[in-house]
Amino acid sequence: MTIQATVTSKGQITLPKALRDLLALKAGDRVEFIVEDGGVVRMRSRSAPVTRLKGMLPAPPRPLSVEEMDEAIQSRKP
Repeated sequence: MTIQATVTSKGQITLPKALRDLLALKAGDRVEFIVEDGGVVRMRSRSAPVTRLKGMLPAPPRPLSVEEMDEAIQSRKP
């Protein structure tokens, strides 16, 4: 896929809607540019929704009570 944009006299680029949609970007999101050898530039979203983290850790064998969580936190303090 190729998407084009124009650089303004102030050095700004408006990201085309197709690209914003593809990366799920909205106003206020941050992007990162990675400059590689040979002049290749990659861009990626740096604003990931917290919902992307769901399922990354295994579920505990049983749900913990608030008291158990507090106790675990207190036992880990230096």
